Amino acid sequence: MLLSIYRTVLIYFIVLLVVRLMGKREIGQLSPFDFVVAIIIAELAAIPMESTSIPLWRGVIPLVTLGILEVVLSYMALHSPFLRRLLDGEPQVVIKNGRIIKDELRRARYNLNDLLAQLREKGIVNVGDVEFGVLETSGKLSVIPKSQKRPVTPEDLGLPTSYEGLPAVLVMDGQVLKDNLRLVGLDEAWLKERLAAAGLKPEQVFLATLGTDGRLFINEN
Repeated sequence: MLLSIYRTVLIYFIVLLVVRLMGKREIGQLSPFDFVVAIIIAELAAIPMESTSIPLWRGVIPLVTLGILEVVLSYMALHSPFLRRLLDGEPQVVIKNGRIIKDELRRARYNLNDLLAQLREKGIVNVGDVEFGVLETSGKLSVIPKSQKRPVTPEDLGLPTSYEGLPAVLVMDGQVLKDNLRLVGLDEAWLKERLAAAGLKPEQVFLATLGTDGRLFINEN
């Protein structure tokens, strides 16, 4: 039993390392090459974990080889448009000026039901409202509505807006994030004073964030 646990833990960390090498893309955004590599990794990892009679190195070496291959090809693809097209494919314009391009749908083996479903997910029910619909290499549909159908923005109305930015997380799970405090030019004494004014201590706070407008948001435990 201890041998099985040891092999499982070791394979787990090796697979984790290989997956981390593959980058931070979501499963739905994996290229065909990345997807195939992920399936092979799962199969290779299962073999030495299921059978202790198989030498561990027979599972580890292929996993490491796949990880190295993935990294090398990814770096090569950064500088080679041809390799990117070979590994990832190319986006396809399936809607142009409100018209569905049948040949592109056929070439992508992408049916009308899938197209209409993805348009509805984006809040579009009329194909004629779409300027461009692009089927990305991940299989997702990117939609650019016609200018008359796009939501009105403050810029369209000539209204000035202030900078919003991202709030700085100062406390998380009762722990003060001192690095974030330094980034916004504050110290722990200031934070404790603000929390004390609310009748709280840092360990009683689940989340505290500071907006760019200076407002402190506090969520208690």
